[in-house]
Amino acid sequence: MKDQTEIAALMAEIGARARAASADLAIADAASKRAALEAAAEAVWAGRGEILAANARDLDYGRDKGLSHAMMDRLALDEARIQGIVDGLRAVAAQDDPVGEVLAEWDRPTGLHIRRVRTPLGVVGVIYESRPNVTADAGALCVKSGNAVILRGGSESFHSSGAIHACLVAGLRAAGLPEDAIQLVPTRDRAAVEAMLTMTDTIDVIIPRGGKGLVGLVQRDARVPVFAHLEGIVHIYLDAAADAAKALRVVLNAKTRRTGICGAAECLLIHRDIVDTIGRDVIRALIEAGVEVRADAALQGIAGTVPATDEDWGREYLDSIIAVKVVENIDDAIAHIRRYGSNHTECIVTEADAAAARFFARLDSAILMRNASTQFADGGEFGMGAEIGIATGKMHARGPVGAAQLTSFKYLVEGDGTVRA
Repeated sequence: MKDQTEIAALMAEIGARARAASADLAIADAASKRAALEAAAEAVWAGRGEILAANARDLDYGRDKGLSHAMMDRLALDEARIQGIVDGLRAVAAQDDPVGEVLAEWDRPTGLHIRRVRTPLGVVGVIYESRPNVTADAGALCVKSGNAVILRGGSESFHSSGAIHACLVAGLRAAGLPEDAIQLVPTRDRAAVEAMLTMTDTIDVIIPRGGKGLVGLVQRDARVPVFAHLEGIVHIYLDAAADAAKALRVVLNAKTRRTGICGAAECLLIHRDIVDTIGRDVIRALIEAGVEVRADAALQGIAGTVPATDEDWGREYLDSIIAVKVVENIDDAIAHIRRYGSNHTECIVTEADAAAARFFARLDSAILMRNASTQFADGGEFGMGAEIGIATGKMHARGPVGAAQLTSFKYLVEGDGTVRA
């Protein structure tokens, strides 16, 4: 383990190299950035054997640490997931380049012509846990948006992230772009995270992607601006006007498709009028699918449920567990979500347009859905190719953070010898 002085020097060097690379990447042409990402995709697929071997080492490390099943699922790679990484890189490569996009343009009576155009943020720091695919997603989106990036992956994914990072650097090299545009912190030492949070001279924004502990640490200690990706305490409300077939499909997919992702449903709210019909059918289906249903007092007569406690409301399980509660009406559901939610994603299942409109208007989560699985809360599914995370704050970026969300803007003002009276 390096001492604090060595870590500080290492991070200062990484930051300086990233800042220098960001100046070149900011003016790189769209074709070069696209070529870099396409070459990286080819390198990932060609190197899948090395990536899987590295991932096997990480899985051994995770087992030794006693990681939960959900965390091990997040960490694990197979050929299908590597194909998903490749597809994500190619999807980001194929997107329109956001840098230089004219957001607005107008003339003033004074003779000035003004344009507001997208510009890179500069250097992005990404701190994440477990998921090695974040290495590729974050690297690709930052390159696309003209930003250099410093990646600090979780200790569990150290080897997998390193193997994927090597492919990204190969892509930069092939396209003639600065290799320092994507850097991976080469140590598991937590002091590197602490250093990143105070690198105000070289990092323009920090994006934490992980559990409540990590995000809380970053928000508390960072002197660099933060795009917060907080817990995914995701709710589904089954309205009195819910369609039975849609309710069953949506809830089962939202809970069971992948339990360890931030878009997985964690709490089910059921309108009192449908408890004995749709509600019971959905709960039984969840239990049959192997989900532990923690039910409030009104539902504990249903065989197979276990009693919920106060700690189950507002809890992110990331596991085959869901809390279920009966609500009197839509306003009761909204009040529950406002109290216990994390402003990530909420869903209403209803055939009533008025109920959906009320749900959408009165809740302020980053993503609100109707009659659709919350597992769609994902940048790739939104057409962004990939995402760095789901921002739950309200400043700058909100919801899935893709390439466009990793830009700011500047004003380009032109005159013709124009002076102010």
